[in-house]
Amino acid sequence: MRREDRVPSWTADTLRRPARREASENGLVVQVTPEGAGWQLLGFEVRRLEDGQRWVHHAAGCEAVLVWLGGRATVRSNRGTWEGVGRRRHPFEGMPYALYLPPGTEWEVVPEGAGVELAHGWAPAQGRFPPRLVTPREVEVELRGGRNATRQINSILPPGFPCERLVCVEVYTPGGNWSSYPPHKHDQHRADAAGNLLEADLEEVYFYKFDPPGGFALQRIYAADGSFDVAVVARQDDVVLVPCGYHPVAAAYGYTCYYLNVLAGSAQSLANSEDPQHRWVRSTWTERDPRVPVVTHAMEESHG
Repeated sequence: MRREDRVPSWTADTLRRPARREASENGLVVQVTPEGAGWQLLGFEVRRLEDGQRWVHHAAGCEAVLVWLGGRATVRSNRGTWEGVGRRRHPFEGMPYALYLPPGTEWEVVPEGAGVELAHGWAPAQGRFPPRLVTPREVEVELRGGRNATRQINSILPPGFPCERLVCVEVYTPGGNWSSYPPHKHDQHRADAAGNLLEADLEEVYFYKFDPPGGFALQRIYAADGSFDVAVVARQDDVVLVPCGYHPVAAAYGYTCYYLNVLAGSAQSLANSEDPQHRWVRSTWTERDPRVPVVTHAMEESHG
């Protein structure tokens, strides 16, 4: 049974999870659980911790990724301690730090200075890989697309990263540009006769920020056969769920769009299928938007 058959009534309200107006006492800004999303594996949340706050968590049977959206923090755990991690104040000021943590990890996050904003993604895993701190120097930058479909992808936990299910990237799209384009999907596990993976079955979240913060993006989530077709308006700190289907994004003019993608599913992969109706646009990408890259490794080097 296809996932779209199990959840027949998706709307903009069910696929968009808005941020709280004020963070909770434990810093929670927005949260998506597998049960609340109506899928099986992926959980996601963002926490904003100020000086004096603490966040204590037990990963239980899930592997996790913590992505520093901004600020600094120390993470103490039963699998190690990482002191003073983080530099950029927000995603538009530099490259990311991230921490991969295996199942069974108990951790405490202690913010430093002006505080920290962390994204946390998780999915069930067996615990085959050790913890690993990902530094800005290790994050590969890719400039993808062309003309007004140009965007920047920073690979945090790319396919092949030593983890079991999670994939994590952050994407920068200049205002007026399209992203996740041509539209693609990853909702079936398909391989060719030789066993090469053609498409993975992945659950995915988009977490949005904008520069300046008053911006928005439009995201369409649809099936080729027309069985569902939803348009979502994403604003600052919103999460958009992508349970299946094609899911392109358009950034509002005048606002640089950032989104953090976390995925989990049938393979630690980004194998996908493009909508054949729109694949032809690749032939028009004769030049690249000069506004990318938005953030660079040089930003980190200039800060020592």
